[in-house]
Amino acid sequence: MTQKQPKTELDARYSSALNPRPGTENVTATDWGEAQRRLQDAEVFWITTVRPDGRLHVTPLIAAWHDGALYFSVGPGEQKAKNLAGNDHCALTTGHNSFSEGLDVVIEGTAERVTEPARRDEVIAAFEAQYGDRITSPEGIFYGFGDSIRTGHDLLFAVTPGTAYSFGHDGQVFSHTRYTF
Repeated sequence: MTQKQPKTELDARYSSALNPRPGTENVTATDWGEAQRRLQDAEVFWITTVRPDGRLHVTPLIAAWHDGALYFSVGPGEQKAKNLAGNDHCALTTGHNSFSEGLDVVIEGTAERVTEPARRDEVIAAFEAQYGDRITSPEGIFYGFGDSIRTGHDLLFAVTPGTAYSFGHDGQVFSHTRYTF
């Protein structure tokens, strides 16, 4: 899969650039490469899906950034799987829950079911690299993850970003970057 390089722009309406104070005059957009590094290093993500009646459903899960897409798995009977069957639009969010530091990243797109065996195995390897013993060790909390996907017990999805955002916070300096693909 070829990774698209997005148009990257600082949204001054929501950044310190609009409300400058000492130390904020040089606020810039966060580079897409940095946002991708945060996606690769994250341990917990939140997915937002839409229920058939239009209400939102938000829940945590693990995900892996690989080859230009964010991958996650769900059980076929889970609410998020039911929601995605009717409306494949979703958002995945990760970040640092603090005003004083961090970078939060949001990926918006459509969830595509991954069933092709070679791609599925490549993505499972990406999960194993990202989560290590949590997936590969018999004592790991997600042990058996790969086999569960391979057997179809869990469904694997990919979300290629349509739009992404990052929200940087460093003390009194805030940045809001929009990535358009």
